[in-house]
Amino acid sequence: MKNVIVYAEQRQGVTRKVTFELATQARQLADSLGGKAYAVVLGGGAQQIAQQLSAYPLDTIYVAEAPDADAFLLDPVVEYLHAAASRVGPSLILLANTLSGRDIAGRLMVKLQAGIVADVVDFEIAGESVVCVSPKLGGAITTKCAIRPADFGIATVRPNAFRAAPGGAGAPIEELAAPQRAYAAAIERDVEEGTGELALEEAPVVVAGGRGLGGPEPFETLLKPLARALGGAVGASRAAADAGWVPYSLQIGQTGKTVTPTLYIAVGISGAIQHKVGMRSSGTIVAINKDGAAPIGEFSDLLVVGDAFRIVPELTNLIEKAKGNTT
Repeated sequence: MKNVIVYAEQRQGVTRKVTFELATQARQLADSLGGKAYAVVLGGGAQQIAQQLSAYPLDTIYVAEAPDADAFLLDPVVEYLHAAASRVGPSLILLANTLSGRDIAGRLMVKLQAGIVADVVDFEIAGESVVCVSPKLGGAITTKCAIRPADFGIATVRPNAFRAAPGGAGAPIEELAAPQRAYAAAIERDVEEGTGELALEEAPVVVAGGRGLGGPEPFETLLKPLARALGGAVGASRAAADAGWVPYSLQIGQTGKTVTPTLYIAVGISGAIQHKVGMRSSGTIVAINKDGAAPIGEFSDLLVVGDAFRIVPELTNLIEKAKGNTT
């Protein structure tokens, strides 16, 4: 197994940031293994995504503007990926650790008789094998699973576990032939439900709150206005989620989401290692805490010691004034 294949999950020509993270990681893994890095993009808008991916260091991008990939549930994607894998040979196949990514990975595992590792946050190279690192049992332990070089391997990768880094010379784009298959599970209607909020994993700025906020109200009245002023999203520590102050979908940390914003503002968060794991790759880290000895100060670029209930509203007001939104 020398080659790496990335599946670019997309919808109507729009993909997630994790696609570009996987493309970057595929290059690094392929270079370590002495192989090549590929991507597979399927469905309406695939050419558009392929053009974006050509800015990343891939060797070949396989594309199929396949109507069946949009009209039927999962099976066409599995067939196309199987066709690409058969063309390339024994490879490590990377998918995003999303709901559909995990479903596709499970079905592809059966077709390829491949090993699979879910929720991967890091890779190591051991000789000719790829070792997948992933947290288990709610983050209580970390496992390392090696995929043998002669086999296919599948890994679903946690979004924001790696940084995306363009730098390709314009990978060639090749058409992927349609599998000769009939599919039964058609999609009759595609319904998308959303909160209207910026997705936490995609936000350039994250304002996160912890136990120090004392309850659920400050997330709405204190953090959300600041996040909105900065064009970002609100997150939380595990302690805040466990207390029921916010849904677990906002939890950042080893057992929650991993974020890599340009700016991370931690308000009332002590800075336990579990939380650090989920945000340590942020660009600039600012902590606001009444305790000057809080552990989060050790890995923050700036620690503001004081009352968050006074500091945050003033900061929000200053940002709004700078934007010309207040008088």
